[in-house]
Amino acid sequence: MTTKQLIDEAVSLPVEKRAFVVDSLLRSLNQPESEIDKKWATEAQRRLAELRSGQVGAIPGDKVFAKMWKNFETRSFLFSIKKK
Repeated sequence: MTTKQLIDEAVSLPVEKRAFVVDSLLRSLNQPESEIDKKWATEAQRRLAELRSGQVGAIPGDKVFAKMWKNFETRSFLFSIKKK
C-alpha cells in the first residue's frame, strides 16, 4: 500500500475512527512521558465518557469564548485600576 492509498483509506473512515487514527499517529510522534500527561489523558477520557453518557452537556463554543472574554476584560480593567 502506498502512502497516498493509506491516506485515502484513512480519509474515508467515519470521523471518530479518523480522530482515533490521528491521535494514534500523533502519540507515536510525541509519546506522553510524564505522569502529568497520563493524568490529563485519564481526565480527558473521563470527561468524554460523561459527555457521551449525558451526565454533562456540551456548551457551545461561542458561549464559552464570550464568557472568557468578559472575564478577561473585567480582570484587565481591575488590574489597570490597581496599577494606578
